[in-house]
Amino acid sequence: MVKIIQTGNKILRQTAKSVSVSDIIKPKIQKVLKNLSSILSSQNDAIAIAAPQIAVSLRIFVISAKIFNEDYGNKADTPIFYPNLFFINPVIKKKSKNNKIIEEGCLSVRGVYGNVSRAVEVTIEAYNEAGEKFSMKVSDLLAAIIQHEDDHLNGILFIDKATDIKKI
Repeated sequence: MVKIIQTGNKILRQTAKSVSVSDIIKPKIQKVLKNLSSILSSQNDAIAIAAPQIAVSLRIFVISAKIFNEDYGNKADTPIFYPNLFFINPVIKKKSKNNKIIEEGCLSVRGVYGNVSRAVEVTIEAYNEAGEKFSMKVSDLLAAIIQHEDDHLNGILFIDKATDIKKI
């Protein structure tokens, strides 16, 4: 069983390695993606996770389909269900100058919450689980999630940036 590693594990403080694009569709990387999805779906309070959080130092994170589906504000008459969204070798290309304070927590820093200033909009490029390059411009919650997960790939935890840290 894959476990979420906690603060203190040195992998969380390392810069993750890039994935060779040709390796994305190979079994090794596909297994990492499957493990990320499985652990993410097993956590009721989780909306994203990065590979370093499961002790895999690769530039990969996944955002749960939960945030795109009905529970997170999709009020369409006929709900649309989206899959989890994978980001492999993500690069934030642009951040807005406007920031917003958002309360964050983390699966690798259980029971701790704090306020973090994040750009309101970001543009990101990455590869998906099929090895296809894509680009997205996102805002608000999704922008904050992307910045949080990108920090994980660079050895940064939200507690490094947070103010008003609370333990619950």
